[in-house]
Amino acid sequence: MRILILCDPFHQPSFSPRLRYLCDFWLRSGHTLRVITEQADPIGFAHAYPIDEVMIYHHRFDWFIKAGWSLISDWKNRYFTRRVRQMIVHETYDLVFVTTFSTFPLRAGAQVAQSRHIPLYVDIRDVDEQVPNAQYQAHRGWWARPFRRWYQQINIRRRNRVLRQADRITTVSPWHVDFLQQWNPNVHLVYNGYDPNQFYPSASQPIRLSAFLSPAGGAGGGCPSPQFLVSYIGRIYDFQHADELWKILQSIPGVELNIHTPQHHPISIDEVGDEIRRSSVMVVLTDPSAKGLMTTKFFEALGCEKPVLCYPSDNGLLAQTIEQTHAGIATDDPHQIRAFIAQCYEQWQRQGYTHQDVVGKEFFSREYQSGLILSESEK
Repeated sequence: MRILILCDPFHQPSFSPRLRYLCDFWLRSGHTLRVITEQADPIGFAHAYPIDEVMIYHHRFDWFIKAGWSLISDWKNRYFTRRVRQMIVHETYDLVFVTTFSTFPLRAGAQVAQSRHIPLYVDIRDVDEQVPNAQYQAHRGWWARPFRRWYQQINIRRRNRVLRQADRITTVSPWHVDFLQQWNPNVHLVYNGYDPNQFYPSASQPIRLSAFLSPAGGAGGGCPSPQFLVSYIGRIYDFQHADELWKILQSIPGVELNIHTPQHHPISIDEVGDEIRRSSVMVVLTDPSAKGLMTTKFFEALGCEKPVLCYPSDNGLLAQTIEQTHAGIATDDPHQIRAFIAQCYEQWQRQGYTHQDVVGKEFFSREYQSGLILSESEK
């Protein structure tokens, strides 16, 4: 198939890993791809398919004017639609695939598919309604925050118009499937999953603590770190309250916190797998008020078979999945947290590393999940 892929911009540090793996999988399956997106961070990864970027904002003042006008007239989506149609005027495609965490560039996908009389597949990674108080807009500047609820409602209306037109919708959790079916019954579950080429258990031999006690003071025997690292990698949203967890963990002797966020100590996507493998416990943050939050970092820890501490329990899908896969624990109870850390610490002391005997992780591999997206169109 010849597939036109329209997506929101690639941003560091992850560069949209869900789409990156999907494109590689489709290429291996024999499809021809072209990706068109908004120009953002320099694309810092190798790719064997064309990625064309459309420059929308030229400087900060230009962004201020165009962003304000887009609220009223949907200018950004209209402009991107015109540019895409110009760029593909002499090309033919069998399918338009749009992936987004919000509304951009759904309009372009819908209009191209309609004008070409080809199917429109939409992949929704997040929806505004899944978190309370429009907090996905909380990152915006102080001047925009009073308008974020209004902006959210505008985005929702624009999104729903396209969802009704889509031939197939994929999304990231069972909650999202149920929620989106009110606008379109053809909604299917494709978990974010993990890349099996990057997230796998360490193949190194067990390293005993005695190996750490070299005269040079460094890690011996090829072990990346002698510390018992409790790690968190990813963004922390306003609705994720981790301060109490950090206090609990810092009060436990022997625990070293290892936190990487885009704002503080960011790491590249190519480093994440190694960072998880050298960690002893991986923290996943969620909140009961957030719906369908199946964070990618959970799946990546699952792929590396590292113990997961989910704080707090979402009392829902993520906690159920952690229990079903034997991946770790979901709780905000300080006693349970301390007991879980003590169990992992004992294993680390005994073996020099931690390993979680997870169950059924292959189902969450991106190789398996990616095969579900085109399953109907290829029949």
